[in-house]
Amino acid sequence: MYRVDDVVMYGVFGLCRVTAIEKRNFAGKAEDYYLLRPIKADKSVYYVPMNNPVALSRIRPVCSKTEVDALIARMHDTALPWIENDGQRKEEFNRILKDADKYEVMQLVKTLYLRRQALSEKGKKLRSSDEECLTLGENMLFEEFACALSIDRDAVVDYIRQRLQ
Repeated sequence: MYRVDDVVMYGVFGLCRVTAIEKRNFAGKAEDYYLLRPIKADKSVYYVPMNNPVALSRIRPVCSKTEVDALIARMHDTALPWIENDGQRKEEFNRILKDADKYEVMQLVKTLYLRRQALSEKGKKLRSSDEECLTLGENMLFEEFACALSIDRDAVVDYIRQRLQ
């Protein structure tokens, strides 16, 4: 159970603060909800029903510095296999982002980064849907890493590079 003021990761929405736990009446039934607000200067509010296991599975604690370092150490693992079919690739990448498993998201980012690099050498670019997945994946990882490491988001790439050397 989370408490008010806890900072959590909420799926693809990223870092959020639990701002309240209160009863809300949606669809004619009063239930307890977590009210989550993104840490960024976003005016969104997410209402997460506390009795819905699927919705709750998208909330998790922010990882620790130890977990970040362990993930970075695994960056040398194989990238995801490239899926040639655009529709299947988009579906799989969206699944990974929705599930928000840090290791899978890291593999996704690595795969798309390497693909973008290979295409760039040929004077080509990633498809816009792949570029969007890369951006979303980077945002998810870098935002959480920055929080766990107590550094600025812009310093995350340098931190990763230093650890990989």
